[in-house]
Amino acid sequence: MRKTRLDTARILAARQVIDPVFLDTPLYRCEALEPGLGCAVSVKLETANPVRSFKARGTELVASRLAGQGARDVVCASAGNLGQALAWSGRGRGLAVTVVASRCATPAKLDSIRALGARLELVDGDHELARERAADIARRDGIRLVEDSLDIETCEGAATIGLELAAAATPFDVVLVALGGGALATGVGHVLKAMAPGVEVVCVQPLGAPALTHSWRQRRVVTTDSADTIADGVAGRRPIPAVLDDLLLVADDAVLVQEASIIAGMRMLLDHAGLVVEPSAALGIAAVLEDRDRFAGRHVVTVVCGSNVNLDAYHRWVC
Repeated sequence: MRKTRLDTARILAARQVIDPVFLDTPLYRCEALEPGLGCAVSVKLETANPVRSFKARGTELVASRLAGQGARDVVCASAGNLGQALAWSGRGRGLAVTVVASRCATPAKLDSIRALGARLELVDGDHELARERAADIARRDGIRLVEDSLDIETCEGAATIGLELAAAATPFDVVLVALGGGALATGVGHVLKAMAPGVEVVCVQPLGAPALTHSWRQRRVVTTDSADTIADGVAGRRPIPAVLDDLLLVADDAVLVQEASIIAGMRMLLDHAGLVVEPSAALGIAAVLEDRDRFAGRHVVTVVCGSNVNLDAYHRWVC
């Protein structure tokens, strides 16, 4: 039987490395959402931490390992959340962090990266061009390039969310996971397939940034020429082959949702759960809105993966 790159023993050990402020995040039934969605809904809230996303679960492992090896510098490309997380984790371990991002990235995310002490370099292009520039810097300076979803630490850090879901007191039927680079989906999926195999793992991606979903469906890497979505955190165009291999083993489905449904999901999370979230974090709600019959009568958990949003844009979308 084929196995993913992830290792359950390492994931269990990761809890001893990750700062507790990022662990054991709230998981609760949100009954106010249920009349509009037609199913039982629980929220796994990954925003109540210093970087307001799940990403630091992975960067804590990366930074700890690098510091233990005596490294002093590290670089990554980021749409914003990974950069913040790596800046936070690196700062606490004496690492000089460089983050490469698109000039079009959410300003609040860029401001936070700077505030956390990282050096920020902006490129005139999308996230894929930022990845190329970060790789160039790593080669030039001989430093570690952190690649989200490719580096196993980012996946196994995210997988600790799966441990917490598997330990939930109340059983559930489906987990809805935002799909971008794949770290969150492969991490959570790996653990649930090992510890709660009856739970359906459904990955959700915007229709305007469908590369990894198309890849999952066709069982081969499919790239796109562009990405057009407000969900900047999942707007990749070039899936990583090793990540796709893992995803094929742990995801039960991958679905695409429209921008209008993402906005409606953000509005529902604000109105009925009191949560201000970034578009990527509303993908799970969007999936239910677009296919209520599929989830009717089932208990769904949605991972609310980030809340770093441009408030001006948020007000235009939601208010």
